[in-house]
Amino acid sequence: MAEVIPFNGILYNPNIISDMADVATPPYDVISKDEQLNFHVKHPQNIIRLILGNETDNDDEKNNRYTRAADFFNEWISEGILIRDKTPAFYITSVEFTVDGISIKRFGLIALVRLEPFEKGVILPHEKTYSKVKSERLQLMKACHANFSPVFSLYSGKSDGLNIIEKDIFLQPPDSDFTDDKGHRHRLWKITDTVITKNISASFTDKILYIADGHHRYETALNYREWVSKNNPRFSPDHPSNFIMMYLCSMEDPGLIILPAHRLLSHVKNSNLSDFIHKASEYFDIATVEPGKNDPEKAQSLFISSLRSEGATNKIGVLLKNSDAYYVLSLKAGIMRKKYGNEIPESLMNLDVTVLTKLILMDILGIDQRDFDNEKFIGYSSSDKEAMGNISSGRYDIAFILNPTKIEQVRKIAGEGLIMPRKSTYFYPKVISGQVLNKLS
Repeated sequence: MAEVIPFNGILYNPNIISDMADVATPPYDVISKDEQLNFHVKHPQNIIRLILGNETDNDDEKNNRYTRAADFFNEWISEGILIRDKTPAFYITSVEFTVDGISIKRFGLIALVRLEPFEKGVILPHEKTYSKVKSERLQLMKACHANFSPVFSLYSGKSDGLNIIEKDIFLQPPDSDFTDDKGHRHRLWKITDTVITKNISASFTDKILYIADGHHRYETALNYREWVSKNNPRFSPDHPSNFIMMYLCSMEDPGLIILPAHRLLSHVKNSNLSDFIHKASEYFDIATVEPGKNDPEKAQSLFISSLRSEGATNKIGVLLKNSDAYYVLSLKAGIMRKKYGNEIPESLMNLDVTVLTKLILMDILGIDQRDFDNEKFIGYSSSDKEAMGNISSGRYDIAFILNPTKIEQVRKIAGEGLIMPRKSTYFYPKVISGQVLNKLS
């Protein structure tokens, strides 16, 4: 069902850029303001100048972060800093990283995939998007006519062609090998043999793709294609704007890791903070972990172990500003069906993020639906320690600590054509930007 093809990727020239760690970054949407500034300082050809350029007070329609990105992109190509492969290729990648002290390896295939509207059921989303972010990404695509970061997508089962390659790939020297600032090792191999590439393409013709990360980029690509079709008389089904660069990973890959996406709220009314536990007790059984006299680390450990206990379902951890206690909320049986049985499908109803979004944020705290389209309203963190630290430091008023969404839930919900609340998943690590770029003209 999915059309997956090799392409002439654009890569940094290793004769000029000796260490890819100097120029690669995470995708734009997980880069903090401080990191953005640091990446700009790190190297004059860092890809941050393409994916998340600095704004200035003098920006206007003719000179802004998007037009400057286009200038950098064209300049780097003309100067040979970026070079386009002459032979179409698939790009096999591996990333090696650690989670909780365990070494993990994940494989991916970077390829072009034909764009399909979601209703065709070939490529499926699982999360909502922000309209403002899509508008900003579209401005960048219109200025640069390129994909700078691949959309991270999943498929079920192994591709026979890829399975063979992954077993033997380490016998060959990689075309790129570097370790990023987080200590993750990234390797890339080009696959140009036409017999192999045809076999790989053929192995995807019966597969459905599920977007893991990059919903904004995918929807923006659909909008960009529509814009091109209306403004380019030479537009055809083979025009490059009909395709998008994707990183494809098997759902069965042992290195596919989903971390929780904790929620952090600021500017919460004091009355909502003081009344929250009382109001929540109507719907949740609440366990309280009190900190020891001089041992807050032990209290945090007990709190997290209780939240993550084996078989735990619909458990949500809560920390409140100006409170030393840690609360574990366990949803009472039948609550979601009783309150929302007529409006929320069964597969969505029992997701922790649905319980949090609908029952806690909207009903108990009274957060308006419009606030959820403001990407700055709620903070997110995938780190337990970071989320808890943001409460103890006073940066946020309340933290909701979640268990990670399961890959089986992603597959089921996307397959039913349903959409999870925003930031329901945090696939780790993110696919790095800068390994391969794709030109759309």
